[in-house]
Parts: sequence; C-alpha cells; structure tokens
Amino acid sequence: MQDTRIATTVPDDGLPAHFRRVVSFHPRGGRLNPVQRRAFETHAAAWYRDPSDFDGPIDFPALFGRAADPVLEIGSGMGESTARMATARPDINLLAAEVYKPGVAQTLHHLNRVGARNVRLVREDGVAVLTDLIAPASLAEVWLFFPDPWPKTRHHKRRLVTPDFTELVASRLRKGGTFRLATDWETYAEQMLAACTATRTLRNANAGWASRPAFRPPTRFERRGLAAGHVIRDLEFVRR
Repeated sequence: MQDTRIATTVPDDGLPAHFRRVVSFHPRGGRLNPVQRRAFETHAAAWYRDPSDFDGPIDFPALFGRAADPVLEIGSGMGESTARMATARPDINLLAAEVYKPGVAQTLHHLNRVGARNVRLVREDGVAVLTDLIAPASLAEVWLFFPDPWPKTRHHKRRLVTPDFTELVASRLRKGGTFRLATDWETYAEQMLAACTATRTLRNANAGWASRPAFRPPTRFERRGLAAGHVIRDLEFVRR
C-alpha cells in the first residue's frame, strides 16, 4: 500500500528534468505475531534483503544467482499471492517490495511453505525501489495489484498511480516490458487507465481493460471487493 506526495525538487537521479519526483510517507511499523517473528528469524537470510545492502541499482543475476527476467511487485502485502505467483512463474526473478513489517514476515512464511526460491523481499516503498534500486530500462514487468484506493474524495491525491508515477515505471521497463495493474475501485481504475494512457512511452495492450493474468490468483482484497459488489479491473500496458 503506497501513500504518496509530490516533491518539487528534482535530484540528479537520471530522470528527465521535467519529472516531479514522487515520494512516500515513512513506512508503517507493526508488531510481529509469533508465526511472523519465527518466520523472520528463520527465513530472512534466504529471502530478505535490506535496501542498505545495495550500493546503487540491483544486479538481479547476482542477487538471485541466476539469469532470468527481472520483475518488481510493488506492495506485496501479506504475501500469499506473491508466493503463489512466484511458483506459477518459475521463469522470473521476482523482487517484492512491501513497507509493512508484518507483511514482509508473513510473506517469508508463505514463501517457505510453497518453496518459492525465485523471490527476494525488501522492506521499502515501491517508489524508492524504482528510483534508487532499479536501473533504467531493465525490468521485464512491474506489478501493482490492489494498491490502497484511498476511496474518500479528499484523499484521492494520496493515490499512488499518477502520470508522474507511470512515467517512472515506464522509465524502468525495458522495451516490450509490461506494467500490470488491478483494482476493484472504479474511479481508481479510471485514474490508472488515464495515467498510463497519458504516458507516451506506454501503450495499452488491449482495447481498454485487460483479462486477469492467469498467474494472478484472486487476492484477499479482490474477494473482499467482489463481496462488496465491486468489479475487478485489470490493466496491461507495454513499454514502447
């Protein structure tokens, strides 16, 4: 879940001069329950990496010990879907970014349970990961499934997906790379569609909404949205 503001200063980070850098609030904390604490203590060495471990953009083959398509998931939540998607896509190296500490720990539990070895976790805001840890034109895919919808009108400015954000994502995708999004909030879906469409280096792979990717299982948020009578909308945009 991402909560964003716009900063007006533009640091020397290789982004276009007109780009307004998107930043996020400080990550939430959160106490670990016994299962999560045990998962972190037991499995962090295998799957978790601290952002401070990296000096510049991540070398994906070195991080994963193999060459495979690099994919970033922003907001992996409690990780059950992340673990299932990783096992459904053994051909990728999946970097999952999540700010919520219990979510990271719970994800470790799920990764161990299914034996997914093609995942690495960082506890960091997705925007910071894109800006500081991902080299331009390097990712095969970026996933953003069910980000915080900030449903109240006065909070819409906090939504992550804006033209600035989609431009940042596009700059990190390699040519032909794919940006996949999903939400159950109609107004946010329309905002996502408009922001991606406004990014000249992205093109819609469909004439509107996309089908749910076969590898993406229904999430807890999706089931909750369906129970509330919401319609799930997926998007699939490709880097020109």
